[in-house]
Amino acid sequence: MQRVLEPELMDDKDQVVAYAEADFEEPHNDFIQRFKVFIAEPSFSGKALDLGCGPGDISQRFVNAFSSCKCDAIDGSKPMIDYALDSMSAELQSRLNFIHGKLPLSKLPQTRYDIIFSNSLLHHLPEPGILWQTIRKYSKPGTRIAVMDLIRPESINRAKMFVDRYAYNEPEILQHDFYCSLLAAFTIEEINLQLTHAELPLTLEQISDRHVFISGILN
Repeated sequence: MQRVLEPELMDDKDQVVAYAEADFEEPHNDFIQRFKVFIAEPSFSGKALDLGCGPGDISQRFVNAFSSCKCDAIDGSKPMIDYALDSMSAELQSRLNFIHGKLPLSKLPQTRYDIIFSNSLLHHLPEPGILWQTIRKYSKPGTRIAVMDLIRPESINRAKMFVDRYAYNEPEILQHDFYCSLLAAFTIEEINLQLTHAELPLTLEQISDRHVFISGILN
């Protein structure tokens, strides 16, 4: 099945609310648990960057998991950033900085980060190289990279099956967005090729029937 692009940004407020209030507990918690194993430093106190942070759930989970770190989190959707700011607890405001900006043009507060992570941004990008180029630009020797995203199913019928299986309790607008995201996602082979072109020595692991986890430490 060929890739079908979806809109790069989620700017509709109903769309944002549906996404922000959806049940992503399992994949988001899994992402953080993999981070804990990957970093293996409960007292990590470096600077992190979240690319495509959306409504900020994973950003907040990250800074809660690593209570000594600070994090810049960027997204191109203003309604997403507004939702993230409104939902952020006061105790996190000194360590979590939400930024409205579109990659690759936006300038970030730091020139280099100790950790760069991203969840579900890759499939939104018309040109996937934007993500990998941004990671290269803001990394340094020793920067830890972690990216989680969807994998494109092999057929329309399988994409519909995933929607029926994993989003049957969600609003219709979210079911539609999930279906479009599945069609816009990349295969593991395509992601491997992207990493080769970007000269990023990262490891890919399929962690569910619909998710891939990409990680590594840059040298």
